[in-house]
Amino acid sequence: MRTPLIAGNWKMYKTVSEAGDLVEALLAGLGAVSDREVVVCPPFTALHLLSSLFAGTPIALGAQDVFYESQGAYTGAISPPMLRDVGCRYVIVGHSERRQYFGDDDAVVNRKLRAALAHGLRPILCVGETKPQRDAGTAEQVVVAQVQAGLADVGATQLPDVVIAYEPIWAIGTGDTATAADAQAMHATIRATLAALYTPELAQNLRIQYGGSVKPDNVDELMAQPNIDGALVGGASLKADSFLRIVHFRKRSML
Repeated sequence: MRTPLIAGNWKMYKTVSEAGDLVEALLAGLGAVSDREVVVCPPFTALHLLSSLFAGTPIALGAQDVFYESQGAYTGAISPPMLRDVGCRYVIVGHSERRQYFGDDDAVVNRKLRAALAHGLRPILCVGETKPQRDAGTAEQVVVAQVQAGLADVGATQLPDVVIAYEPIWAIGTGDTATAADAQAMHATIRATLAALYTPELAQNLRIQYGGSVKPDNVDELMAQPNIDGALVGGASLKADSFLRIVHFRKRSML
């Protein structure tokens, strides 16, 4: 049984004081979440504060990116040991905004993912197609290639620590969302790809999130799909009420 994982990606929002206020509101309304995992990925500047605020709570700390070296003369970079030291358990790699604005290609994403695993972090590997790629009928081909490249040289014993997030690029921050059926179909394709790369059992146990304008009014339908195991939430994670509603999505058995 795969435990759903709801992760909030705050992107480049929230000062340290604003982050503290948001966390206070999240913790006040969180309640019981024993049957699902919750992760918050704030900007690097807020990691230290949130690590202390999350101590003893059900919320795990994640980072939005990581460099692939453990130390060195890499101005502006943050290493896996630094993230572990500040209390991170998860880290996002390969987000489309990193690929688009910072030049993270598949090879760089793979190096970051393997570095995260080597230092005990759980990477959330983001994959997804553009609107022209979907319109051209190559969405599955693009996503399968990203999964294969992102997991290159990742062994079967390491795979259980990986989470994959399918985020159609055309749906990120646009208000557009893949239909639940379309999202389910791509998640099934990803799981079949994992089965071919590893084993059906490993593929069946790996969690695959959906991301791309996940909101309180669509999360229940998305989470009702058999191959969707959580959500990577952008804008809706910046407000306590909307993120809490997503965290407390209705279980499949209730739909």
